[in-house]
Amino acid sequence: MSFSSGVTLTATGATFVVRSSDATAIHLCLFDQTGRETDRLPMTRGEDDLHYLFVEGIAPGARYGYRAEGTYAPGDGLWFDAAKLLVDPYARELDRPFRYDPLLAKFGADTQHLVPRAIVTRDVATDHAPPVFRPGGFIYEIAVRPFTMLHPDVPEAQRGTIAALAHPSIIAHLKRIGVDAIELMPITAWIDERHLPPLGLTNGWGYNPIAFMALDPRLAPGGMAELRDTVARLHDEGIGVILDLVFNHTGESDRFGPTLSMRGLDNRALLRHVEGQPGTLVNDTGTGNTVACDHPYIRQLIIDTLRHFVRGAAIDGFRFDLAPIIGRTATGFEAHGETLAAMLKDEVLRDRIMIAEPWDIGPGGYQLGNFPAPFLEWNDRARDDLRCYWRGDHHKTGALASALAGSSDIFARNNATTTRSVNFLAAHDGFTLHDLVSYAGKHNEANGEDNRDGHNENHSWNNGKEGQTDDRAIIARRRADLKALLSTLFVTRGTIMLTAGDEGGRSQRGNNNAYCQDNEITWVDWAALDEELIAHTAFVSELRKRFGVFSQSSFFKGDGDVAWIAPSGQPMAVSDWETPDFATLGMILQTEDGTTGKNLRLAVLFNRAQSENTYALPADTAWRPIGTEDGAKPLAEVRVPARSVSFLLGN
Repeated sequence: MSFSSGVTLTATGATFVVRSSDATAIHLCLFDQTGRETDRLPMTRGEDDLHYLFVEGIAPGARYGYRAEGTYAPGDGLWFDAAKLLVDPYARELDRPFRYDPLLAKFGADTQHLVPRAIVTRDVATDHAPPVFRPGGFIYEIAVRPFTMLHPDVPEAQRGTIAALAHPSIIAHLKRIGVDAIELMPITAWIDERHLPPLGLTNGWGYNPIAFMALDPRLAPGGMAELRDTVARLHDEGIGVILDLVFNHTGESDRFGPTLSMRGLDNRALLRHVEGQPGTLVNDTGTGNTVACDHPYIRQLIIDTLRHFVRGAAIDGFRFDLAPIIGRTATGFEAHGETLAAMLKDEVLRDRIMIAEPWDIGPGGYQLGNFPAPFLEWNDRARDDLRCYWRGDHHKTGALASALAGSSDIFARNNATTTRSVNFLAAHDGFTLHDLVSYAGKHNEANGEDNRDGHNENHSWNNGKEGQTDDRAIIARRRADLKALLSTLFVTRGTIMLTAGDEGGRSQRGNNNAYCQDNEITWVDWAALDEELIAHTAFVSELRKRFGVFSQSSFFKGDGDVAWIAPSGQPMAVSDWETPDFATLGMILQTEDGTTGKNLRLAVLFNRAQSENTYALPADTAWRPIGTEDGAKPLAEVRVPARSVSFLLGN
């Protein structure tokens, strides 16, 4: 007899199925609506180490959990403790958020009063329509709670929830700046790291999961229906939704962490251990444990989770945190391993957008460019090169051109003809875009780790003063740098991503690891956003949409589709490319005007110098600044202000 993991409802009850290879017994615990345990029922061990039980009379809304009996010997990788209430790895809804307590890690301490109960739910399927978002578009990364906590138009009771994303004012802002898809940082149930409560801090990002399918009740008090309705509203406006999911570890952490789910059910099988040392957890994630994503049960759990969100909420795609873990086996990363292959060939998933964060901290963990197509990949090489170019680092002109062209040096391997790059300048992990030009070093003192946490090298600069200032000249220089950075990002070839608030100069006060700051440090202060920067973001976003040359994925062929020019108007010479402090670069593109349908030439002129530079423009074309094509006199040369990017059309 074979079973599907999780809970399967029938007309008369439900079958509960959970996996454990080492438990001597597993009991299903049933609870009433008040949280009182009503039944504790022994389960039957079946094939593939699946324990099952059919219970009559179970209906949607029933609460449940598991208790597993067996040997408690952490040195041997065995964590069985019948005093621990355990969450089903297939739980689809929880009755409360997780809350860290030292008792969760204490052997023999009953945790029934601490652990959320899973709720039996009935699946609701949406129409399987193609994704709204397509590669080449503009992704807007959002942490749900910080994004809406201070928005003046969102009702106070709705702030910090997924439903708030469907508010008309939020949608109006997304449409104003041309967002094609929002990427939601983790919205599934997570727990605080154990060192945070004593510091009075909480995890506001969610990258510490316990239940892969269940939405965190703090973000989705309305459950899957809330997510489904929000996605539908955004889809109506042409905006896709991508979920950032964490399959690489669980919030049970290292051997001193809590026992909540996989650890108490099947630790030796489902989490990775050092070969020959079942009591030593592999830590390729930096979080204390690593999920064994090549295990058949975990592989199926991943596939079922992705299907759950596509079928239940019409999600357009997924971004995978520390994605090499998903392709890891006991011997290393396998780009064409079974789990990654299963994700790409599944009939429900094969048309979804898949985005990899292509690194972890394990051996051979940096895999940029090595994921199988059609995976898109976060491109940190382009990120750093663009930052260093505008900071003024030497020998970065060629790196700028490579990033603008889609990083063929990375993604053209194995004769590939298209880029899979997701270009970004800042993300949740690191400085905000504003802090990139306002802080030369990190300032994470509020995290309680004496500023030891977070990246030390940010390729940042402060424009003359560290942090906040009232100096108008410094403020103006920072704004100019932000405009230049935004302009550069929006003319890179491939898919682009901007983190929420960066379009308006949001600051985290120099904190580049603000995962534990669920407060004003990370909350978007809508009243303080820079209107001039938002307007500029809207301008370059509209330009990107008008000229499809930027969102195309094919690499330039060098047959006239792109030309790189020096300020003289002549093609860049080898000596120009090799000049250490060369401060200018012109990119001339052949493109179709999405407004008129005409084939035109588009000039994008970069000047990172601290002074104005003059470009001579190719004489075979009549050039006019963007927005003045029908009226202004054609230009033979153009003055590009210091620290800026200029755009001209030619016909």
